[in-house]
Amino acid sequence: MPTYNKLVRDNIPQVIEATGKTFRTRILDDAEYRVELHTKLREEMNEYLSAMNSADALEELADLLEVVRALSVIHCSTPDALEALRAQKAAKRGGFQERVYLINVED
Repeated sequence: MPTYNKLVRDNIPQVIEATGKTFRTRILDDAEYRVELHTKLREEMNEYLSAMNSADALEELADLLEVVRALSVIHCSTPDALEALRAQKAAKRGGFQERVYLINVED
């Protein structure tokens, strides 16, 4: 029986149950949840960086986005407020679409 000891998406227990397998879960307290979201963020980032094609990369980006949305709530905000902050920063400082690569700044 594999041991995972990791944060999983909310519907994973139902997915496992549908296969006829048994499992154990528990609900994390706030401090554990924050730590496990950080762990999940690193896990998903590593999976994105290891993706071998665009389809896999997009799957991992979707996972990263889900973790970021959960982290916004941990930081007493909402995904919509986070998006508004992103848009505000993009309006002020731009995004990354133009591929600008800063080499140096002379004093």
